[in-house]
Amino acid sequence: MEFQQPQNHQNVETGVVPPQMNHGGHEMFDVHEVLSGAINTMNTYTMLSEHVQDPELRDILQRQKQFMADEYNITLECFQTGQDPAKPTQSYKMKQGNDFTYGMQPTGQPQKPMQSATEINDEIIAQSMLNAVKSGAPVKTAAAMEATNPVVRRVLADSLPNCIEMAYEISLYQNKHGYYQVPQLAQQDMQQMQNGYAPATVQPQMPGNNPTH
Repeated sequence: MEFQQPQNHQNVETGVVPPQMNHGGHEMFDVHEVLSGAINTMNTYTMLSEHVQDPELRDILQRQKQFMADEYNITLECFQTGQDPAKPTQSYKMKQGNDFTYGMQPTGQPQKPMQSATEINDEIIAQSMLNAVKSGAPVKTAAAMEATNPVVRRVLADSLPNCIEMAYEISLYQNKHGYYQVPQLAQQDMQQMQNGYAPATVQPQMPGNNPTH
């Protein structure tokens, strides 16, 4: 996918802005947070990888980390050049199904902070992965909303569904292994909330009334 369109950006003080400088101040700070956060997430995955016991969780961790590295490189390239990355953005594909088990079952001991690294297990690893992935979504959203460079904006926007997909994949794994229980409301309460809304009335647009931009 190509993002680039002819650009003619100006600075009222310095004149024509070259592509690699085509970034506003807010964008610079926010993309800095995106890149730093991506590094932190990949570092977290690297530190956790040697403690993983379940082959299924290890596969998720390795696939997600590899995808993150590619996405990081694409984001960095367009941030530094202001132009289309050499490699187009991709969509993350998870291997999990979409089936959740609902309901709460009694658990063992209440959760509490670890006292030793020897307590690390797959449940803790999966939760750490999920938290790391989820933390990137609001940062990327904020950066995309502030980006003035059209390529950087689109690359960031394309990366958001990947955060969502990775988080969903981890939560499915957690649910399947009993690490993440999903309560439900009573059926009548759900129906009442669902039926509390009605479709909006959409008026047909009259010819000649197209808004001007």
